[in-house]
Amino acid sequence: MAIDTIIQRDTLHKAKPNTGKKGKPVKGAKPVSAAKDTSSKSNSRLESMVKWSAEDSTYTDNDHNIMYLYGKARVTYEDFELDADFIRVDQKNHQIFAKGRIDPRTHRYVGRPITKQRNDKPAAADSIYYNYETKKGKVFNPASEQGGNFVSGGLAKKLNENEVAYHNVLYSTCDLPYPDTHFGIVITKGIAEKNQIVSGPAYLEIEGVPLPLAIPFGFFPKPNTRASGVILPTFGEDQQRGFYLQNFGYYVGINDNIDLTTTGSIYTKGSYEIGTTARYIVRYQYTGTARFDYASNNYGNPGDPARKTFNILWSHSQDPSAHPGSVFSASVNAGSSSYYSNSGANQNYNLQQITQNNLHSSIAYSKTWAGSPFNLSVNLTHSQDLAKKTVDLELPSFTFNMASISPFDSKDRVGEQKWYQKITISYNSSGTNKVSSLPEDELFQGDILAKRLQTGFKQNIPVSLSLTFLKFFQFSTNFNYTEYWNIQSINEKYDRTSLTGSNLIIDTIPGFKRAGEYTLGASVSTKVYGTMNFKGKLKAIRHVMTPSLSFNYRPDFGDPSYGYYKTAVSQASVPYPYQATSYSIFNGTAVGGPSPGKQAGIGFSLDNTIEAKVRAKSTDTSQTDKKIQILQGLTFSTFYNFAADSMKLSLISFSGHTAIFNQKLNISFGGVFDPYVVNVRDTISGNQIHKYAQRIDRYTWQNGQFPRLTSFFASTDISLNSNAKTGNRLNPNVQNGINNTLAQGLTPEQAERLALVSQDQSAFVDFNVPWNINLSYSFNYTNNVTSTSVTNTIQARGDVNITPKWKVTYYSDLDIRKQKVSTCQLGIYRDLHCWDLAVQWIPFGYLKMYSVMLRVKASILQDLKLSKRSDYTNNQYYNPYY
Repeated sequence: MAIDTIIQRDTLHKAKPNTGKKGKPVKGAKPVSAAKDTSSKSNSRLESMVKWSAEDSTYTDNDHNIMYLYGKARVTYEDFELDADFIRVDQKNHQIFAKGRIDPRTHRYVGRPITKQRNDKPAAADSIYYNYETKKGKVFNPASEQGGNFVSGGLAKKLNENEVAYHNVLYSTCDLPYPDTHFGIVITKGIAEKNQIVSGPAYLEIEGVPLPLAIPFGFFPKPNTRASGVILPTFGEDQQRGFYLQNFGYYVGINDNIDLTTTGSIYTKGSYEIGTTARYIVRYQYTGTARFDYASNNYGNPGDPARKTFNILWSHSQDPSAHPGSVFSASVNAGSSSYYSNSGANQNYNLQQITQNNLHSSIAYSKTWAGSPFNLSVNLTHSQDLAKKTVDLELPSFTFNMASISPFDSKDRVGEQKWYQKITISYNSSGTNKVSSLPEDELFQGDILAKRLQTGFKQNIPVSLSLTFLKFFQFSTNFNYTEYWNIQSINEKYDRTSLTGSNLIIDTIPGFKRAGEYTLGASVSTKVYGTMNFKGKLKAIRHVMTPSLSFNYRPDFGDPSYGYYKTAVSQASVPYPYQATSYSIFNGTAVGGPSPGKQAGIGFSLDNTIEAKVRAKSTDTSQTDKKIQILQGLTFSTFYNFAADSMKLSLISFSGHTAIFNQKLNISFGGVFDPYVVNVRDTISGNQIHKYAQRIDRYTWQNGQFPRLTSFFASTDISLNSNAKTGNRLNPNVQNGINNTLAQGLTPEQAERLALVSQDQSAFVDFNVPWNINLSYSFNYTNNVTSTSVTNTIQARGDVNITPKWKVTYYSDLDIRKQKVSTCQLGIYRDLHCWDLAVQWIPFGYLKMYSVMLRVKASILQDLKLSKRSDYTNNQYYNPYY
């Protein structure tokens, strides 16, 4: 700690005597006249001006060359400042003494000496002795702070410029003054150096009570610079893996740009885990975090093979100003499918993380050329289904696009655009190398990966023209041409050597194959306004309808003359019927190919919005009417294909959304209507009767019925919270990280995101917001005539302050139809000033567990904690291979 800021060097040397009212030197008792600012410059030692002042008075003893400063005394020299109620400067013996005084009214000790130098924080003491020639001194009951750590009480003795000796001082992260400090480590003997405190015997003290927890020696790093050190383990027992030492390791502060944390866990039944995390930052360039974890878990009997899992995390973000026009970013989360559910690394009990079904990764680079319409993006992506244990990879994919241009328009055009000058054209292309649904255990088999790699390239050229006619109608026409290039194609055939001749065989044929398709379209739209006026507070309601009519044409690219589709024919043999299957040679390829079927039809859509206008209040000086959105959108759409043989009318879909209560409650809904009649008949299979539904080419309204609702969804969410009293307060562990990253040039938002990486759920507990509620509701309905399916769930999460220092958090999913709580997690937090108490509890389910932890807030003493927990891996019905 910064005791060297309490006792400074070369503070004073000589001073001129102060004079009394008659201009003669004052001797004897302290004068009563107020002192003025004076200064002195030594001819032999001091090279800068020494200034001093006192609010009450000064007195100079010329016989002994001693100066006395009374009442808010202050001495400054260069960048050194000393304030105290009383300062005595003995220029003959080169000594300074400073102290406070007892206030007779409050009986408190006030006016303590306070020193400050350079950019150090102020340091206080009860009294100070200092020899500015030998640079040695004593500080009684020092009190200093640096980086959230405090040294107080006892005695400090300055040995030289770089070392200070301690005796019975209290080292703590509690900011209360001694002796009210909640806890601390009493250093009976120690030496403070530039980068650390080397301690002799030390013991823990809580609320002034010494505990029998002592160490013969220790090292306390000063947090103003990074320092490497050991990370202490957590002790405990796991029912399936045995006793453990968990998360012990070492932290290495390599330099100001990168650090490395390596931790491990061992279990008495043979399981072990190891993980390493690297954080890096280059100011105004980029920042990121990379982590690798490996675990070997043995849940069975001794001698059974261990379950080996791994996980890789990498996040990288670039400063937008680093390379204008180009951006590189990464978000990687990949590994074994059972890692999160099996590894003890989930000690923070993140329920969403443990129960996730998918992992996703993306490494992206994008480039925009200034002054041109071109842009490029390249991506490496990964998607992993944890339930099916399959992996999808794109290695890599890219897009190259040209924004819309008007080739027939001129930059120097004068006057209104001609119709042909409104023609626009653009270009879009994309390519990929991908592997789909690859089994996880085949991922690192190079030959399998190469055989299943699919490569393709796709180009699209859209040409469009938009015009306004008859003032109220918008007309547009478009032409789209799409080109498909694939390096593989398929061939389907039936195995005629089998008894039935109906076994379908699909072969992948290597080699370049191309296909092209085009579409033509035109559309017209307008807006229709309807308004109802009222008297009173509600002034009017306005309904806006936007009908749109479109025509689309596309040839049948499934015609054999194009060569994109073929037919596989089976062998006809009694009693097995003849089979013929049409297929696309581009099925399952990288970019696919044209779809079959001729399309020549009319599409129709109708969008609706409704808003109300409320009269301004009489107290509103602006007298501006208030607009309220009642329905932000309700859209119906369908398509009629004249070229189809039957079922010309497509399904009728609708969707809508709105927000009420000042945009706090969001509502979305939608569904599909089937306009065709469905015949239902019974079929017999064995001894069971099944219902079979078949759509026929007859409209429901021809039978006097409304179109059948086949699916419907509705969802709503609302977020409410009380107003913050004094703003957000982050957990000190996170706040320290934010302060560090802010000092390295990040924005506050970037600093907070970086500091919250790898933190548990208690990292952000805002006691200044008394309550917070997030509710969401979802409803889904499907009907295929023979059966219906309904899901009806509510999700609730939030927190509430029971008292200003107690907070309860909650997360739960409720299945209303089953009347069952599917997921529930509760948290209890207690702010103990310099300590945190955190309780996590999942009361039921296969993830049932609890955790109780009492720990110091400050990150430098993060290993000073007590914990008790029961892992979900101890549950009898827990499946480690989930």
